[in-house]
Amino acid sequence: MSIVFSAASNLSWHKDCRQSSPPIGSWRLKSRIQSCKNSLQSDIYTQHRVGARSTGPIQPTHLIQVATTAAQTGAQVVMDAVNKPRNITYKGLTDLVTETDKMSEAAILEVVKKNFDDHLILGEEGGIIGEAASDYLWCIDPLDGTTNFAHGYPSFAVSVGVLYRGNPAAATVVEFVGGPMCWNTRIFTATAGGGAFCNGQRIHVSATNQVEQSLLVTGFGYEHDEAWATNIELFKEFTDVSRGVRRLGAAAVDMCHVALGIVEAYWEYRLKPWDMAAGVLMVEEAGGTVSRMDGGKFCVFDRSVLVSNGVLHTELLERIGPATEELKSKGIDFSLWYKPEDYRADV
Repeated sequence: MSIVFSAASNLSWHKDCRQSSPPIGSWRLKSRIQSCKNSLQSDIYTQHRVGARSTGPIQPTHLIQVATTAAQTGAQVVMDAVNKPRNITYKGLTDLVTETDKMSEAAILEVVKKNFDDHLILGEEGGIIGEAASDYLWCIDPLDGTTNFAHGYPSFAVSVGVLYRGNPAAATVVEFVGGPMCWNTRIFTATAGGGAFCNGQRIHVSATNQVEQSLLVTGFGYEHDEAWATNIELFKEFTDVSRGVRRLGAAAVDMCHVALGIVEAYWEYRLKPWDMAAGVLMVEEAGGTVSRMDGGKFCVFDRSVLVSNGVLHTELLERIGPATEELKSKGIDFSLWYKPEDYRADV
């Protein structure tokens, strides 16, 4: 049975469960509300997996091996650059970021093309290249968190995700940890149906079941528009009721931290496929939940994402969902951001 959790059904669910929405601090719900939430968890989220149901003719072991080699190759370029002296002019710093982005992406592309010369590739720097008729689409972010990289702040990564017919099939994120004079990396990997791992060890989302005991993460784009203002308010409100809300500045890193179980949830507007393709699979394979910020079924080409440990997903949507609906009512575009023309996607 196919169940579609649309924006309208999200709102009607709230109406059916209670007469009015409580303020954001009212987290303790009555038994009927809990029943609705449990039903929502089991009937909606479990049926709308983000990960590909199949990796097609290519074995997942082969896909993840190439994705990991590609990401590590790009990460070596970034590591060489981050160790360069920081006492350079602003223009020189900008040039360093630009060149590192391009060189990392070139190194990643070389690995992917060597193994799969007929696959479609979407890179942050190079745009779309390759065979549009391919069932496989590689989404590459050669340096996620460029501002952090430029300042030597430890929250940036190289992210490589491959989709099969529009759904994530394999993913690798190389996160830079430590800081100046002690840089290191840790490698997150996931395959659809195969679990998520950090440095080869299986990982799982946290079991925290109260927002009051949660550490949350969000992100803000460079454009200070209505969506930005709305998320500032969400930031304030969740800061009041949780153990804190962090803004680290790298979507792939944020989602890997949810998968690792060190934070409970992450959300953001205005992301791109290369920001999300690897991270959402990591969360789902670690036992978490992925949706749009209005609560609807997520795909990599969407413009918003909410990932969580699953236990808290519906409670978070109690505020995030209506805030997103209000943006939509103001005419903010939440249609699919971009899907390559002629690319066969089951979304």
